[in-house]
Amino acid sequence: MSQPVFEGKGVIQDVKNPSGTCTSLPDNTSIIRIDHLTKIFNSKNRTVTAVDDVTLEVRRGEIFGLLGPNGAGKSTLIRVLTTLLRPTSGTACVDSFDIIRNPEKIRSIIGVCPQNSTLDVELTAYDNLEFYGKLVNVDDRVLDSRIWELLRMAELTDRAHMKVQTLSGGMRRKLEIVRAFIHHPLILFLDEPTIGLDPEARHEVWQQISKLNEEKTTIILTTHYMDEAEKLCDRIAFVDKGRLIALDILENLKQLIPAGDLIEIGFDTIDERLLPVLRQNAHINSAEVKEHKLIISAKNGSRLLPEIVVIFEKFSTPMTSISIRSPSLEDVFIHLTGKKLDDGGHQDSRPAYGGRPS
Repeated sequence: MSQPVFEGKGVIQDVKNPSGTCTSLPDNTSIIRIDHLTKIFNSKNRTVTAVDDVTLEVRRGEIFGLLGPNGAGKSTLIRVLTTLLRPTSGTACVDSFDIIRNPEKIRSIIGVCPQNSTLDVELTAYDNLEFYGKLVNVDDRVLDSRIWELLRMAELTDRAHMKVQTLSGGMRRKLEIVRAFIHHPLILFLDEPTIGLDPEARHEVWQQISKLNEEKTTIILTTHYMDEAEKLCDRIAFVDKGRLIALDILENLKQLIPAGDLIEIGFDTIDERLLPVLRQNAHINSAEVKEHKLIISAKNGSRLLPEIVVIFEKFSTPMTSISIRSPSLEDVFIHLTGKKLDDGGHQDSRPAYGGRPS
């Protein structure tokens, strides 16, 4: 039976998984199919639901973004799909293989770049690639040429025989990403690939990810950086507290916010009578107060601003700042969850106290 997943808000896309099997679909469009997947960690003190009844599809050849705050469950979902963790309930298919029945088959067609570096800093860049290539059974007859191909892709040929400990953080990350690609995987999982990097290094990694996708590799990217998701991803899934809360292309996600510009006005104190007056304006879609800021969604925000200033003056409410902009992914996430993407302190997706997985 087809299982629904919300594409955008209120629009339904079916996850086709006939008879619960992982056979390839005739149209060959989906490479990952997740059906009501749940992962729970138990301990004596509490239970954490890290992945909560997630259902979605990843299309073949796309860059698919998992976007959410720290502790949202993104990394746990990746660990389940890469067969490092067993789900508590639900099913998932990676290409034509079941994550429970066929873990070895899945590992042969995926590459994984984890959030924390696993490079051997005492080895050279070349040696790290050679070691990993042998680990994933790359043919010795082609391994050397494949290593140099990847070093060129990462622009590290001049550093090939230098120890990894001498490389910058950006160079190490690029090396780690191409290492995961050494055996030509169908799917590449990148878990927070640019975390901790400076802006220049982040852009270099973005270019590298785009090049890998041009090789017809499906890429699953977890991130909590909005600009990264906007730049790279064909579709974006918002995850919060283990649940899938929205999934669509960027343009459709932005349409979840009422049409118009976003006007942000800072203040120290505000007269409670001001909001009802603003909301009576036909050009204002919404007006909400969040942390000493008035956030107004309105059509033609720049033209409307003089009227808003007059209302503030009428109620003797000084403005400390004013800005006008188009909606961003951050705004969409705030609209859906009431918090920012970096507000990840509600729970960790995996208990630090040694909880027992279910």
